[in-house]
Amino acid sequence: MVGTLYSLEVQPKLPKQIERLEELAGNLFYSWDRQVRSLFFRLDPALWESCGHNPKLFLRWVDQAKLDAAANDRIYVQDLQRTLATFDAYLNEQPGKEARNYLDPDQDLVAYFCAEFGLHESLPIYSGGLGILAGDHCKAASDLSLPFVAIGILYREGYFHQTIDCNGKQVVQFQQNRFSDLPIVPATDPQGEEMRVTIQFHGRGIQLRVWRTMCGHIPIYLLDSDLPENSDQDRRITHHLYTGNQHTRLLQEIILGIGGVRIIRALKLKPTAWHINEGHAAFMILERCREWIREGLGFNEALEMVASNTLFTTHTPVSAGHDVFDPQWIEEAFRDYSAELNVPMPDILKLGKSPDAGERFNMTALALRGSSYHNGVSRIHGSVAARMESYIWPQVPPTENSVGYVTNGIHVPTFLAKEWVNLFDLQFGGGWHNKLLDAEFWQQIDNIPNHSFWSVRQTLKSRLAEDVLNRISLQMHRNGCSEAQLAHVTRFLKPRETDLLMLGFARRFATYKRATLIFADLERLKKLLNNPEYPVVIFFAGKAHPEDEPAQRLIKQIFDYAMLPEFAGRIFLLEDYDMALARKLVTGVDVWLNTPQAPLEACGTSGQKAGINGALNVSVLDGWWDEGFNGENGWAIRPHGQEFDHGFRDRAEAEELLDILEHQVIPLYYQRNTHGYSENWVLKSKEAMKSLIPHYTAQRMVLDYTRQFYAPAIQHARELQQEDCRGVRELTRWKRQIIEAWPRVSARRIDRSPQEIIAGSTLNLEVRVQLADLAESDIRVECLVGTCDKQGELHTHSSYFLDFCDKGENGEARFCMELDPPLPGLQFYQLRIYPFHRLLAHEFEMGRMLWL
Repeated sequence: MVGTLYSLEVQPKLPKQIERLEELAGNLFYSWDRQVRSLFFRLDPALWESCGHNPKLFLRWVDQAKLDAAANDRIYVQDLQRTLATFDAYLNEQPGKEARNYLDPDQDLVAYFCAEFGLHESLPIYSGGLGILAGDHCKAASDLSLPFVAIGILYREGYFHQTIDCNGKQVVQFQQNRFSDLPIVPATDPQGEEMRVTIQFHGRGIQLRVWRTMCGHIPIYLLDSDLPENSDQDRRITHHLYTGNQHTRLLQEIILGIGGVRIIRALKLKPTAWHINEGHAAFMILERCREWIREGLGFNEALEMVASNTLFTTHTPVSAGHDVFDPQWIEEAFRDYSAELNVPMPDILKLGKSPDAGERFNMTALALRGSSYHNGVSRIHGSVAARMESYIWPQVPPTENSVGYVTNGIHVPTFLAKEWVNLFDLQFGGGWHNKLLDAEFWQQIDNIPNHSFWSVRQTLKSRLAEDVLNRISLQMHRNGCSEAQLAHVTRFLKPRETDLLMLGFARRFATYKRATLIFADLERLKKLLNNPEYPVVIFFAGKAHPEDEPAQRLIKQIFDYAMLPEFAGRIFLLEDYDMALARKLVTGVDVWLNTPQAPLEACGTSGQKAGINGALNVSVLDGWWDEGFNGENGWAIRPHGQEFDHGFRDRAEAEELLDILEHQVIPLYYQRNTHGYSENWVLKSKEAMKSLIPHYTAQRMVLDYTRQFYAPAIQHARELQQEDCRGVRELTRWKRQIIEAWPRVSARRIDRSPQEIIAGSTLNLEVRVQLADLAESDIRVECLVGTCDKQGELHTHSSYFLDFCDKGENGEARFCMELDPPLPGLQFYQLRIYPFHRLLAHEFEMGRMLWL
């Protein structure tokens, strides 16, 4: 019989000379500052790796003798003091000039809600792109010293860990996070008491503990239901990120939206702008409505008030990615809440109605109806989202509704390899960190000697090869493979011999991302990868949601291809894709592959991370790459239109991908000069860095949000709140009048409409409008003038408003103008009518429009 295995953790005590290491371990500043991370790494490199780059855990496990030695090491202590000086100076920075132009740090505060935050692998509360984007948003807000607070959930088991068994099946493993290991502390209220908030559900209260993590300047508050005061069922609500149990998912979203607002209030914070990052947090709209109703507003007035300073960002161009819930669940969850809102349940359910969801409650629809500002995350995605969500504004062309876009960016300090940081310090001096948005500054990359540039790239490839060797070794040993099998599979991965072309494909596995597109012509791919003169390897990585069987089959297919004799050692499927592996891949590969089915890639920021490190994108022109590709910084696969069937599109785009690899990528990489490297490859790689670093940073992204959305939303809300909310009451009454009267509004044109006039003449326009019960000031009559494309669509060059002239005997209002045509020759014009009020956030937000 084997006895009980007991554990004992011997925790060291930090010597006084280095005691502030604990402070550095408690702020996610370490997630992007390499000097901080190096202080831990230097103490014990092996422990740093084995504890998953987690400073807090590291300080609990490190040998006391090593800490004592460091405290007596003059060089180490000096390095610590320099790092602390940088850290202190960073935390004391005031908002920069550009941020101060839009937000007042003494009056304004942005509250940012998201279901996941990808800040660092040591805080595993993220699954993929949405979380990494949210983490980068917070980091950039911190760099800009914006007044900003973030709200999320602290998942006890987070997203799953992935292993791949000997048959290529994804194996899902959940591991409990020990909160004592994470860079978090219990949040306290202004009186210093541990913070709790409560939400009501099904007549019972669910208590929520609040945790805080610091991301530089930015506090992120995380909700946790795993408390002994709650039932076992309720304790499990915050265990798994993106659980497959839809009822639990609903409860998580209630916790995030409603509980998140209650955190804000318990902290005595007063946000002036609210940002819903994806629909998971949309219930915050109802909670804020409840607050305004307590202040004396009616429900419609409260909804208008809430919407006035709320921004909703959608990241999902695929219908299946939008959360919808059984309306009966919503009724059960909000039965008591309905009474507090003083609104019948059917009216609450209407807020979640959408054509594609049937009777189910759509969180995206709620978010859209409860916000005045909306955006997609790239130019293409903005237009896709405008079409998808056009049911909110049924009479307005999707190109003119209120869905805008801000193209995602990445946090450069997090994802730029330390080798580039060191080279830039040497080449440009330390001030380059403050020039991230200066496109002209980054032209200096051309001054880096080509051989030095190539050398850095080879070093990064060596680091990647070493990491992949370690990962593949662990994976194959676990699956029972022999040393001979391991040696055969890894025969081309020699960290000191990196002159082989490395391709990378890593992202969440979903069918529309087409991870297996490159395998469409196996014989051709075999020839490309097995050319002894031009060796090529491909690394694949990514997780499939446990409920997504088709995506899991993609993993199995890639595994099976990698096991074929012709591909053994040429194709690698790496397991448990996380931020640590992502950093190795995006910095180490030569080429980043991205093959989504257009236009379904919302943005795709992994390619940006690769590009700033000198990798070249080979990507479908979708998401950010449609904006970022300039002809010299990578290669573009041109998508076929949606009028073609999927099979044809896949075959045609796979052929173009293989053509690009065979005829452009591989020959260019192996086009050697007398010094043994490809000079033209280096030039293209430099162009990638020059074109991406200043334009696809998270700082640019956050400043775009501030200029386009946060500042206008704050100003709009202030207008509506003036004089005891006089503006919102006026606007709500006006909207109700428009909704009631609009079905009875009609218009006719009574002037003659000649098809030809002589240059210098004007065109008389006269429109008569039956206003029903509206005033002439409630509408605009507009003339659009421009050119027409082959599909008969007008491309507006100029627009003009017709003036109100008088009213006829039958009550029709007459609007007139003399149009001086702005273009020579053939041109086209249209006339339209729509409601307008000076307090609207967007001129077409009513969604009503009549065309003559």
